[in-house]
Amino acid sequence: MTTRLSCMLLTLTLLAALGWTGVARADPPVTVFAAASLKNALDEVAAKFEQETGGLTSLSYGGSSALARQIQHGAPAQVFLSANTAWMDVLESEGLLLADTRVNLLSGQLVLIAGPDTDISLKIETGMNITGALNGGRLAMALVNAVPAGVYGRAALHSLGLWDEVQDHVAQTDNARAALRLVALGEAPLGIVYATDAIAEPRVRVLGLFPEGSHPPILYPVARLARGGNAASQAFYEFLTGPSARAVFAQHGFGIPGEGGQ
Repeated sequence: MTTRLSCMLLTLTLLAALGWTGVARADPPVTVFAAASLKNALDEVAAKFEQETGGLTSLSYGGSSALARQIQHGAPAQVFLSANTAWMDVLESEGLLLADTRVNLLSGQLVLIAGPDTDISLKIETGMNITGALNGGRLAMALVNAVPAGVYGRAALHSLGLWDEVQDHVAQTDNARAALRLVALGEAPLGIVYATDAIAEPRVRVLGLFPEGSHPPILYPVARLARGGNAASQAFYEFLTGPSARAVFAQHGFGIPGEGGQ
């Protein structure tokens, strides 16, 4: 081996040891935990983020309650988008959020939907005959004591004086998208989901919108988590709360709190 070649190999070895490989090292993907009802919109936002900034994301969807519990148990999420404020409150009280990063990102609405092979027609009002419309079938809802969509739905039915009548006819699912699938597949004649879920699924019909006063405000807070204090998670958070992402969310039917949204 020539002296020149030996020197070149030695130089390359030293550069590699110092991290200078001649190829830019990409930041690792930002790990994002998000409510299942955000999937279609957030997938699109993440794609735009990658296209416009070169940053990468790893998206994990589920019920807000399940995701929050995973974070409590040390799951390596860096950004969390919840479908209600209560679970974000829990994480904040335990010191798991990065200070001053929590904001209400989006707002939503709640609807009653029917399956593809039904001719059900109902007006959402006190005393509506929802059990008669079910005709022995089930009302698909997310978990009514834990998952935000189910909590909102139960509150709305209580407000209309219907919960005691219908509670034994509810098929509970892990998240709002699972309830949506039951109705879309014809396994449940009716369901209660977010309006944005219904927009994303052409096989269901919206029968009506629950009055906003019948349930707590539907808000989607976002925050960086205590373990997400790096530049990559900050870049995604800033993109998520910026105009490009906001336009995508609006196209998918979400409102923007404080800006005339839902």
